[in-house]
Amino acid sequence: MTTIKTFVLVAGEASGDQLGGSLMRALKSRNPDAVFTGVGGPAMIAEGLQPWYDLERLSVNGFSEPLKRLPELISIFRGIKQRVLEQRSDCFIGIDFNFFNLLLEGSLKKAGIRTVHYVSPSVWAWRSGRIRRIKQNVDLMLTLYPFETQIYHDHGIPARFVGHPKAQQVEVGAGQANQLRERQQRGIGSEALVIAVLPGSRGSEVKLSLPDFIGAMTRLVEKRPGTLFLIPAVNTNRKRQIERILREHCGSLPVTVSEGDALDVMTAADGVLVNSGTATLEAMLLGKPMVMAYRLGWLTYQIVSRLVNIEYFALPNILAGKYLVPELLQDQANADDLVEALCEVLEPAKRAMLTREFAAIHETLVGDLVADAVAPIEALISTGDRIE
Repeated sequence: MTTIKTFVLVAGEASGDQLGGSLMRALKSRNPDAVFTGVGGPAMIAEGLQPWYDLERLSVNGFSEPLKRLPELISIFRGIKQRVLEQRSDCFIGIDFNFFNLLLEGSLKKAGIRTVHYVSPSVWAWRSGRIRRIKQNVDLMLTLYPFETQIYHDHGIPARFVGHPKAQQVEVGAGQANQLRERQQRGIGSEALVIAVLPGSRGSEVKLSLPDFIGAMTRLVEKRPGTLFLIPAVNTNRKRQIERILREHCGSLPVTVSEGDALDVMTAADGVLVNSGTATLEAMLLGKPMVMAYRLGWLTYQIVSRLVNIEYFALPNILAGKYLVPELLQDQANADDLVEALCEVLEPAKRAMLTREFAAIHETLVGDLVADAVAPIEALISTGDRIE
């Protein structure tokens, strides 16, 4: 008789929800009767997650916002821990959302629950001392990028490079091959200049970045009349927030706001103005020229700027090991500089170079979740010990 496996997964933001959905699908391919509970969004719920809390309740950013919501976060933390221990889950899988999930993993591991962390914290970029806590709290680390795995092996932590599901989902060259189709579906002509604008998935990110982006959009229309803008919102709340900020900051920009279709929107575009994070990876996989701009709150920036120890911030630059994508941070993320950078990456020679570079990186990110993630998780559950 086969025992039904029970998994608890916790994602804290939209990008983690997408990753969680892909992982659940892979787990179900070998464990069709498995039960999934925890915290996730639409992608994980569509795969069968029974949610304990709304994803939005965990979605916080920076240093000050978590402090303001600390009582609520502590309550959710305790609630998740209690439920996991009550049902004696086979495995807890924390998806990104590192501070919260690593604490939870440590607490659960002490109680005998097997723990997996999906998406490596950026220990190679800042606070490398966290790897000691990871070794104590995590039975298995699943990494998205090839260079991360060796870091964990060097510290005696079982780790597997599983590839990035987006690299599997998006075929090399799809951003160009499917552009006309996506434009036709939106009633956009093939000759129009179209810019996808992605101000972030969190409310705090949108609040800080979108006013700068609107300024850049206004300047670009002045320089290149007829430019069209598409803004994909991650959910209904973000869509309402974006529409409100647009009403407050601009009058008649040619902009369309939609919900939940970021990949399709970027496919239709010639270039992308993007906040940092997973969206830069998606734009890269689609072969789209982009400018990355990011603003943090003043206090958060003062803290982070003293802790970060990396040369690049945009994922394409980190993966390439060189400067491909313009990075405009804090006061650099102003309208004039954003437009100048956008016009530069849209030049034909620059676009062709970026397309080639992005395709080469894309090839290195393709993995197999069933072989590289599900099999080690099953081995961990069956042995009860760390895998090597």
